[in-house]
Amino acid sequence: MTPPLWKRNEIESPCVQICVIHPEERICIGCYRTGDEIARWSGMTAEERRTIMAALPERAPRLRKRRGGRACRVKD
Repeated sequence: MTPPLWKRNEIESPCVQICVIHPEERICIGCYRTGDEIARWSGMTAEERRTIMAALPERAPRLRKRRGGRACRVKD
């Protein structure tokens, strides 16, 4: 018989393993957290994590891709 899996009763990380900090917005393009939030995540309280998780959807539009260059000039 295998022992039951140990699970932590915490808010899961929003990390999607696309860990790149946008140079201008200073947030991760995968999870939308700041570098500081990522670094401190494991030591945060559940309330701090909930606050950050609630703010993430509002950050997504800051990273919308801007089309430029030739693709922007060429009309079909």
